[in-house]
Order: sequence, then C-alpha cells, then structure tokens
Amino acid sequence: MSQESGAGRGRFVVFEGPEGAGKSTQLRLLEVRLRGLGRDPLFTREPGGTPAGEAIRDVVLDPRLRVDALTEFLLYSAARAQHVAEVIAPTLAAGRDVVSDRYTAASVAYQGHGRGLDLDLVDDLNRRVTDGLTPDLTVLLDVEPGLGLDRASARSESDRLEAAGLEFHRRVRAGFLALADRQIGGRWVTIDASLGPDDVAAAVWSAVAPVLAAEARRP
Repeated sequence: MSQESGAGRGRFVVFEGPEGAGKSTQLRLLEVRLRGLGRDPLFTREPGGTPAGEAIRDVVLDPRLRVDALTEFLLYSAARAQHVAEVIAPTLAAGRDVVSDRYTAASVAYQGHGRGLDLDLVDDLNRRVTDGLTPDLTVLLDVEPGLGLDRASARSESDRLEAAGLEFHRRVRAGFLALADRQIGGRWVTIDASLGPDDVAAAVWSAVAPVLAAEARRP
C-alpha cells in the first residue's frame, strides 16, 4: 500500500485531539458542508469503523474494566488493522475520500506519551497494522486538558480514557503537539479548539477544503 496519493486514489483526512476538543461536532458540521457540495466522503472512526472494531471499542473504553497499557494498545491496533484492511484501504483505492475520527497518532499520544509505552514499539506496530498508510492531512483540534475534560464530563458519562486523570491528559496533549510540530505522519494543521464552534468550523474548512473539496483535483 503506497504512502503517496496516486492518480485516482481518494484523499485521507484524520481528525485528532484531546478529550473534549469537539471532534464529533466538527466532523458533523464538515459532513453536512461536504454533502451540500455534492461530495460523498466516507466518515468513519477509531476504534470502530467495522463490526469487529466496534466490538473492540466497547471493551477498550469500558470504564468498569482494568486494562494494562500494552493490552490497551494491542486492542487498538487490532481494531486499526481491521479498519484499514476492511474499510480505509479499499475505499481509498476505489477513489473515494475518507475522513476518520482518530488514527495512528492517537496511539502515539495516548498509549505512548500518556501511558508511557515505548514510542518505537508504538511506531513500529502502527506501521505494520496500516501497511504504512499515512493521511494526506491530520487536523489537530487542540484544547487545554482542564477545559476539555470539563466539556467531556458535561456531555456524557466518562469512558475509561476520559477518567484517566488530568496529568495523563496533559501528557496526551503534549504528545499530539509534538507530532504536529514535527509534522510526523504527513501534513498537520493545528486549530485552537477553545474557540466557539463556528470559529473552529471556519478554520477546519480552510484546512480541509483544499484537500477534499478542490475541483481542480477531480477528473
């Protein structure tokens, strides 16, 4: 699987961010806007996106379970391997764009920086389970962890990651910012997610439109 966007291949855009950054809201707004332009990208998520992945999601995010850091990473990796093989790679190969709520950077930030797993291990397994497939663009919605956790707790019952504590989430955020600063795993755009939803949506559109809505790249 090539890491480059070849002729006829769909574009691959990923949204990342700490808890409470507003990814779900921004993805819904982006989907509505793209549909209004006649675009038909596949919107998907990790962990999940396939029946097997959704079953793994139920386990790995269950706040009642105690899961070792390595076990957690392997579960995410299993879901990701299935997601790429069953959904992402075939969809891109067919020429359709894919927008994913999380991808490999999430494991670097959460399991590597957050849980303290060896970053070389995380990077190596990420490459193996994705066959080296990297996004054309990663949009990082960045928010200070205290604000993000307040938002997350207000919307629903906390999942296992949301309940991990402030210091954990500070490490996660630092991991995301390090990836974005070094542009690791493709091109990154960082957006201040502490702004209002409309302002964030405008910034998201400015970043994503040249990739997903550009007439010039269409045959």
